[in-house]
Amino acid sequence: MPNKVITGQILMILCCIVYLIWWYRGFRPNTSVDRVGGINGILLLITAGLGIAGIVMSLMPVPQITKMKADPAMIAVGGIIAYIVLMLVTRYCFRRVVTTELLLIVGWAVLEAVVIVRLEAAGMLAGHAFLVMCLILAAAVVISLILYVAYYQMEETKAFYAAMVPLVTEAAAMIILIIMLEMNR
Repeated sequence: MPNKVITGQILMILCCIVYLIWWYRGFRPNTSVDRVGGINGILLLITAGLGIAGIVMSLMPVPQITKMKADPAMIAVGGIIAYIVLMLVTRYCFRRVVTTELLLIVGWAVLEAVVIVRLEAAGMLAGHAFLVMCLILAAAVVISLILYVAYYQMEETKAFYAAMVPLVTEAAAMIILIIMLEMNR
């Protein structure tokens, strides 16, 4: 079973990499390109395909699940509530335009929370690995949200590079999860 989750996480990492390439090509300062046409459109489609495939594989059934520390349905409900609250807070408190990135940050956090809760219940994140992954997940989300809020307040070049950091931290979190799964085999 961890092979399917590992495959899902690898697909999500590839999704982050292709998204970074798309971002770099389409949002470089002083560059004007069609962000959804031509090669950029193809990159965006590949990003979406990898993301969807990664989600599906990451959520494949896990054998031998015992009592979970949290119900995946409740994690999803919490994610919906968190998204609404964050949307309102970032819009009205920080005057930040709400963009797709907020949905992606929260959606990724929900996915990864469900993945690690299920893996822990199946005995595949033994010992402190579950707690470590919770902390890594939380750190990645906090970094992503800080940079999401700060984006429009930064100088264009700094914002361009800062916007790449969440994809890197999220990919790094998934790489760490894969390493932990491999170490527990």
